Amino acid sequence: MTQLRNLRLLIAYDGTDFHGWQRQADAVTIQECLESAIERIVGEKVHVYGSGRTDAGVHALNQVANFKTACPIPCENLVEALNNILEQTVRIKNASEVPLRFHARRDAGSKTYRYRILQAPLASPFVNRFVWHYPFKLNVERMAAAARLFEGEHDFTSFAAAEGGSGEESFPNASVAQALLPVDGQHPGAATQAGVPVPLTPAREPVPACKTEATLVRRIFTSRFLRRPRMSMLTYEVTGNGFLHHMVRNMVGTLIEVGRGKLEPDDIARILIARDRSMAGPTAPAQGLCLVRVEY
Repeated sequence: MTQLRNLRLLIAYDGTDFHGWQRQADAVTIQECLESAIERIVGEKVHVYGSGRTDAGVHALNQVANFKTACPIPCENLVEALNNILEQTVRIKNASEVPLRFHARRDAGSKTYRYRILQAPLASPFVNRFVWHYPFKLNVERMAAAARLFEGEHDFTSFAAAEGGSGEESFPNASVAQALLPVDGQHPGAATQAGVPVPLTPAREPVPACKTEATLVRRIFTSRFLRRPRMSMLTYEVTGNGFLHHMVRNMVGTLIEVGRGKLEPDDIARILIARDRSMAGPTAPAQGLCLVRVEY
């Protein structure tokens, strides 16, 4: 009798040319790309579960995924075979056999995202796909003070996507229910900020079931800025137990408003309490965001 195996993958990808993680009927996605490649090798249909559903244009350094198969191919051979047929922008870094009960999304304890803002006058074509080029003056000290106010457990309705659509992230260690967010008006000036386009885009939020009500409460463990002045690179790093669709990008867009002097650092607390998307800043572009770590 063939024994079922549960295989865990560690994946890196450049999300520029993909419409996010989750399989879609009319767009190329990371999940579809992986499932098609795996099925060619193992000779059976598989469903690949990711630790979270990164949005269109968002990257991953260490995305975690799992799938079940009866194929006996050794893990190291599977990695080699997959990397031979996958797009060059998707790489399998590692594969390992894990208990059948392991689930990349439900078992995730925390995720860390990194957002990079390039403040140099020009953006090199070798980094442009992975940063938000924002060559305008920012008060980083104010932004750092504001970033710390995201830490703790809060209702992040004000930083969730404005309209219904595919959810970017699910809440770990919980059963998931789908809920549509109310449709808010666009943030004033959302079309551009200092000449840089930063549109608000639609989203449907996957949220955890909490008795009979859905919740948009998330816990942020760390929220901080890391600056490398020589490279003119401003890096925001945030770790939490789960993220809503566009949540990190909306947080970054709001921190930019603080850096520009349009908001005060203490306004973060007021915006969180309001639970009103229109009070927060615009959505930062997708290309600056990368999933860098998933903890179990």
